[in-house]
Amino acid sequence: MRQVIIIGSGPAGYTAAIYAARANLSPLVIASSVEAGGELMNTTEVENFPGFPEAIMGPDLMAKMQEQAERFGAEVVYDDVVSLDVSGAVKTVTLGSGKVHEADAVVYATGSAPRKIGIEGEARLSGRGVSYCATCDGFFFRDRVIAVVGGGDSAMEEATFLTKFASKVYIIHRRGELRASKIMQQRAERNEKIEFVWNSAIVDILGEEAVTGVVLEDTVDGSRRELALSGVFVAIGNDPRTHLVHGVLDLTDAGTVWVDGRSSRTSVPGVFAAGDVIDPTYRQAVTAAGSGTVAALDVEHYLAALGEAGAPADDASEIDALPTV
Repeated sequence: MRQVIIIGSGPAGYTAAIYAARANLSPLVIASSVEAGGELMNTTEVENFPGFPEAIMGPDLMAKMQEQAERFGAEVVYDDVVSLDVSGAVKTVTLGSGKVHEADAVVYATGSAPRKIGIEGEARLSGRGVSYCATCDGFFFRDRVIAVVGGGDSAMEEATFLTKFASKVYIIHRRGELRASKIMQQRAERNEKIEFVWNSAIVDILGEEAVTGVVLEDTVDGSRRELALSGVFVAIGNDPRTHLVHGVLDLTDAGTVWVDGRSSRTSVPGVFAAGDVIDPTYRQAVTAAGSGTVAALDVEHYLAALGEAGAPADDASEIDALPTV
């Protein structure tokens, strides 16, 4: 029987583990068998995480977070959660190996996954010219010709942001009009570095070691042509990884796990959520880490209430705030 199980091993999961371990809660981290470390494992240099002025490789940052959590007593298991039972006071987590773990509390920090085009070249060149985060990777395309795929607000925002670095940004959209809000469309249309490529879908991404271009298919007449460029930013949306909690936890209209205000408390007592799985807006490593901190402190509050009253507190606000340093 554990005090807390943390599902997810990105910045939110490992930060929650660091705080929980320092509080002597001996957390068990379920890190996944194939996606341990989260989205940063697919990122090259991370230059915007505080404390690393010379930048740090994404996998190295996650390795340091894991090492820090383990140093304080967290246990990391490389397996996948296949089912959750959080209906009772004791939470049950079943893994792909068949092993079952029980805990008083669960932190759900599974993150989100960018929607993908779904072509071979995209997977092969991910991290080598194919990106899903302009703020993470835009700097590496200074004075390059690049493309953003998508037609919503996020695509317009990414394209506009990327003009700070790139010499030219194509916006490739499979339709003849955008889904983006008028103000975002106008902002992109007025930017002299941005050119729209209408009624076009990427059917292949070219390059061996890095992206050199794309093959476009006209969605109207089916004709194909090549477009030379150095980077492809896919901005067709993100999906929070909530498949394990559908029908279990309340979700928001954006599809993220609902939490109570600025807390990490979900609709089920003893279940907490953190990171991108509750955040449809920012999706940054540093905000996820902060969210993981909140989750760990909320778990401490919850477990303290269990110890004092023998049952979950109806109102966590009645519990004195724990030190945050």
